Amino acid sequence: MQPVVNAQQSLVEKIRNRTAIVGVVGLGYVGLPFAVEKAKVGFKVVGIERNPRRAEQVNRGENYIGDVRGEELRELVGQGLIEAVTDFSRVPEMDVIVICVPTPLTKNLTPDLQYVETVTREIARYLRPGQLVSLESTTYPGTTEEVMLPILEGSGLELNRDFFLAHSPERVDPGNKRYTTKNTNKVVGGVGQESLEVAVAFYSQTIENVVPVSSAKAAEMVKVFENTFRAVNIALVNEITLLCDRMGLNVWEVLDAAFTKPFGIMPFYPGPGVGGHCIPLDPHYLEWKAREYNFQTHFIALAGETNRKMPEFTVEKAIRVLNRQGKSVRGAKILLLGMAYKANLDDYRESPAIEVYRLLQNAGAEVLFHDTWTPEVDEHGVRASSVELTDELLRSVDLVIITTNHANVDYQRVVNLAPAVLDTRYATRGIKSEKVVLL
Repeated sequence: MQPVVNAQQSLVEKIRNRTAIVGVVGLGYVGLPFAVEKAKVGFKVVGIERNPRRAEQVNRGENYIGDVRGEELRELVGQGLIEAVTDFSRVPEMDVIVICVPTPLTKNLTPDLQYVETVTREIARYLRPGQLVSLESTTYPGTTEEVMLPILEGSGLELNRDFFLAHSPERVDPGNKRYTTKNTNKVVGGVGQESLEVAVAFYSQTIENVVPVSSAKAAEMVKVFENTFRAVNIALVNEITLLCDRMGLNVWEVLDAAFTKPFGIMPFYPGPGVGGHCIPLDPHYLEWKAREYNFQTHFIALAGETNRKMPEFTVEKAIRVLNRQGKSVRGAKILLLGMAYKANLDDYRESPAIEVYRLLQNAGAEVLFHDTWTPEVDEHGVRASSVELTDELLRSVDLVIITTNHANVDYQRVVNLAPAVLDTRYATRGIKSEKVVLL
């Protein structure tokens, strides 16, 4: 008599012999690198990407994510190991479904889970026995179990008998050449022990070190804590920057000296604000959830408030630099160097440079920007294109503000030609000139 193989055993066996078909919902900064890593070890990957242009690019082997090697993507697509579709009708083929969709905030800084909920409903329509669903999107503790599980159970299937559910938060650091999807420790939490075991088996196939935790809720808390830790510490150095400005101190000198201490301190740096898909948004998920427990997260609220002040402080300091030249911000010609939120990256989501641009425009300045990494910007009401960084342009402006410290800019040339430079990133480190004002 043949032994009965249950859904969990069958799925784990497929995962271990890499015959499982992997679905990845959302082929962006998280999803596409993840899909490539899975395909590289032999998994067949089907990406669900609602943007038809992106889906077509993937199917042609055209890369659009900096952390993916274009030749690897082309090879994997050519081998039939990666393909992209634009709807959920292929879900029944998939043994593992990984969700990598945005989790934005509303204007009132409350969680907007519309993408997670919509995707989960679509998956529930096609859910079959023997599938693992794993959420990688950053969210508040409880989302996987409280939001996703009821929707999936609406299919009539039973958790940990028919299907399995986990949360494994993404830890992507765009542009980081040292830590990639493969060698970054992977936290995994399941909704129940069976789900945890299946999820650990899956992630262990391509990731060097998997860190199991007791629940999906614990895994969700891990990620929002990581990003809150960064937000609070960035806010601390931003606040020190505001104080040093009042006291006439060079905050960069203070920080450089402080960070020589070999213990008890960790380097964080100020700037014109915080950007990207994590730091400006994710801590507020935890802040919102805490209210359910009648708990006030004071550090998170204060950090968010401080970090949101920095674009305004940057503009205020720009006005001071102009005044020193006897000029008004109204009618001034100002060039921003960099619109990406981070150096040497093409991502401008929530970039503080966009808010600086908008505030200067509202103050009556003529604002231009140069950024070869992000030649077009369209966010929060700012639509603009990069201009060429010519000698004539640098001589013609009243002020240059360095908002992103891209390595492909000759800052010595900028300082030599521009009448004044406000450096919010210390990109002019080592350049001696009275023209330069540091944040």
